[in-house]
Amino acid sequence: MSDIDDLAFFTLLARKGSLARAAQELGLGAPAVSRRLAALEQRLGVRLLHRTTRRQSLTPEGERYLEEGDRILRDIDLLERSLRTGLDQPRGLLRINATFGFGRRHLAPAVSDFVSRYPEVEVMLELTDKPLDLAAHAMDIGIRFGEPPDARVLARRIASNQRLLCAAPDYLARQGAPQKPDDLPQHACIVIRENLRAFNVWQLSDGKQQVKVKVQGALSTNHGEIAVDWALAGHGIVLRSQWDVAAYLRSGALQPILPDWTDPAADIHAIYPQRHLLSAKVRVFIDFLAERFAPQRPDTLAGEPSPW
Repeated sequence: MSDIDDLAFFTLLARKGSLARAAQELGLGAPAVSRRLAALEQRLGVRLLHRTTRRQSLTPEGERYLEEGDRILRDIDLLERSLRTGLDQPRGLLRINATFGFGRRHLAPAVSDFVSRYPEVEVMLELTDKPLDLAAHAMDIGIRFGEPPDARVLARRIASNQRLLCAAPDYLARQGAPQKPDDLPQHACIVIRENLRAFNVWQLSDGKQQVKVKVQGALSTNHGEIAVDWALAGHGIVLRSQWDVAAYLRSGALQPILPDWTDPAADIHAIYPQRHLLSAKVRVFIDFLAERFAPQRPDTLAGEPSPW
């Protein structure tokens, strides 16, 4: 038996007032209860009860063991109640990792609204150019583009997405637009060094076939927003998530290139370690993101028709 079991046993025995009544409550015989009490007293090295054939009374050590033990049992009960409540009520620190562009433009406003709705949750949002290992960096949730990394984490898709080819009108006026994926190596392409994919190999699909195109250009960066800024300045073609370029395509600041060819493996997932399967703060935040993002197509976030 554990120390906690002994505390619970002695508390019951003291409150029932006799071995017989305690035995009845426990569904045991009186000799078994007597043996357990003797084993407890032997372990502690003190006598807890004065026992006669007619009555029992607490020794000073028994009174102290009952008083302190009862307090400990109440504390344990309160702790377990709070833990059970925590399964339903989100609270505490939530650590989130995401990439710079989506994190700043879309996730940060979502976090702002989330903490307004759930004031007992604190959020630490860490934006990086490469995804962090959740376990190594003690992160609760990672927001990832593309397929989930492996089976060690759980994943839920929170939004559909694809990567689109686009360039500024100024660049296209000077260099012309590629007519097929094989034309891309002859163009200035702005590449993004992120994740673990080969940064200068673009994977494209038209829904029927897939191709890999090795591109080149004078500019590369590990920050997607910088790549888009360079494309806006007319420096070349960029392959970027529609969540990041939709507004520029709507305004005409960027124009779509090869609209039938996209990188479709870019859905947005929330991933989290399996130990957080029942965590209220994780579960509720992911539900919140799915409700916020999944119904929205990024090309119609402003209520305007898609330009592609």
